[in-house]
Amino acid sequence: MPNSSPIADKADRRPVIVITGASSGLGAGMAVRFAKKGYDLALCARRIEKLEELKFEILSAAPLARVELAPLDVNDHDAVFTVFEDFKTRFGKIDRIIINAGIGSGAPIGKGGFQKNKAVLETNLIAALAQSEASMQIFREQGEGHLVIISSMSAMRGLRSSIACYSTSKAAVAHLAECMRADMLRKPKITVSTIFPGYIESEMTAQAPKDKTPYIVSNDKGCDLLVKAIEAKKEKACVPAWPWAPMGFLMRNLPLSWVMKLI
Repeated sequence: MPNSSPIADKADRRPVIVITGASSGLGAGMAVRFAKKGYDLALCARRIEKLEELKFEILSAAPLARVELAPLDVNDHDAVFTVFEDFKTRFGKIDRIIINAGIGSGAPIGKGGFQKNKAVLETNLIAALAQSEASMQIFREQGEGHLVIISSMSAMRGLRSSIACYSTSKAAVAHLAECMRADMLRKPKITVSTIFPGYIESEMTAQAPKDKTPYIVSNDKGCDLLVKAIEAKKEKACVPAWPWAPMGFLMRNLPLSWVMKLI
């Protein structure tokens, strides 16, 4: 059985990662891979039963890992602070926090979908702010840590139809990450990374028609590349780098009508 008591021996301490929205998709895939790489995990999501299933999968693949769980709706902002602080208490220290929780189902602006669009912005932006505040409070107290914001390639440009507010929210959290990097310029032990995933198979992309998700990669490959990018601790990374790094340049600089044809 993995140890579930606070770790006393710092020399033997395994690095600890918090992942929000970890019950499925990219969050779950990253959790399994980090455990295999020698990390301990603090996982949270709304669906605690899914987290329990994931914990069993993780311990089957990485029996030495310590896995702690907590139910969390990131839109309950007080709970975000409580859960993050509780994870810190349980482990003694948190090395990395991955802000991954998010939703993607919006509506075209002006077609009666205000409530859907409001939910996207509340979950992907306001809740991400709450998670960032809770994370940076912990890292400032510790004097070190790595915050990872999962944005999206859709952040590169304002997009149309049902992903208008999704692209808005992902651009906003990328900007928020840069603001925090600016704050930490004189504190090199606290790093902030922004990850821009392209199309990776997940619950979110499964809702979209295949012709709306070009260059899509499997969940396995996508999660492998996400973990690699996160461990590199770069300020920004497009995942997969090909074709999304050059695609990002084109998205930012081509006329909007051309961008709509690319994606």
